[in-house]
Amino acid sequence: MKKILAVLTLFVAATTMTMGQTINRLDASIFPKPEKGYKQVLIEVPHSDNDHNKKIEFSIGKVIEVDGCNKYMLGGTLEKKDLKGWGYSYYEFASQGDVASTMMACPDVAKRMEFVSSQAEVVRYNGKLPIVIYVPEDFQVRFKVYKTDGEEYFANEVRQKK
Repeated sequence: MKKILAVLTLFVAATTMTMGQTINRLDASIFPKPEKGYKQVLIEVPHSDNDHNKKIEFSIGKVIEVDGCNKYMLGGTLEKKDLKGWGYSYYEFASQGDVASTMMACPDVAKRMEFVSSQAEVVRYNGKLPIVIYVPEDFQVRFKVYKTDGEEYFANEVRQKK
């Protein structure tokens, strides 16, 4: 009897601990369906007590063949839109796939496959809401999480002579 009570107590404690960490995710079906030629991508990050000390940087791009010495950047525009009636936002990325690069000559460098992206976007970290992005079907979204120890610094004031 004591064994059954002990096992039952452990089960209830374990269930309570995991239930306390459960986060209700936003239902992505409230967002518009992707237009033809596009796909919907979600960035979901885990919730923590330190969400306010974190940022997300995401980049949209694709893997292409490049040489080994030039720098490349994907052309395109990222637009933030409001989900009317919900108070949430999402992003749409439009691109024709045009790639700009530096123009250094490097004939002896082997070609390689590399992720080439547009300019990165830095947004607030929120473990309770996904970041919803619409991108062309042959593109990828990659992201990084930045965090700080919370230490703050003061900017120097420039005093103007009167």
